[in-house]
Amino acid sequence: MAADLGEKLPGRGAWVRADRPLIEKAMARGQLKGTLVRALKHEPIVLSPTLADDIAAGLRKRLLDQLGLCARAGLLVWGHERISDALGKGRVELLLHAADAGEDGSGKLEMKRRAACPDSRTLNLPFDRATLSVALGRGNVVSAALVDAGAAARVSAALARLMAFEGPEALPGMTEFEDEVPSAVAEGADERH
Repeated sequence: MAADLGEKLPGRGAWVRADRPLIEKAMARGQLKGTLVRALKHEPIVLSPTLADDIAAGLRKRLLDQLGLCARAGLLVWGHERISDALGKGRVELLLHAADAGEDGSGKLEMKRRAACPDSRTLNLPFDRATLSVALGRGNVVSAALVDAGAAARVSAALARLMAFEGPEALPGMTEFEDEVPSAVAEGADERH
């Protein structure tokens, strides 16, 4: 039994709500395994005791992979000067900050974003700068900006999916994104994992 985070694995599957507390509770009571046996009509089902952690790690990896793809496609800029330049040109769709970004640097970029790109958004990622830097293949990335609406939507969707699973309280620093969580949860309420 594996979590199908990309909804592309071959074979039969079952739809499970993307809700970490619910999955953990069902696993603790043995309800998840029983439900899957009945749904799949398949006796030998083995669930990993770390299923919830595996799903969370997979969702985090998908978000980081999405950021890495955007960087390689030239849809993401990083570095204070490059982001400031993109903001000045009105090209920024989504401004991102690492969880450990300093208030001084992120605050300056945020002021520029509000003035130059008022329709864009800012999100604080649930990753520190070291993790973000590895995902983007660059050193010391504290902030980044997506300059393509489609890429911004894909990154936002991946983050919304992670938040829907983990819950906003499990991802501190995500206050800017909380307004969108209910719609993300509603859309992904029956996500397949």
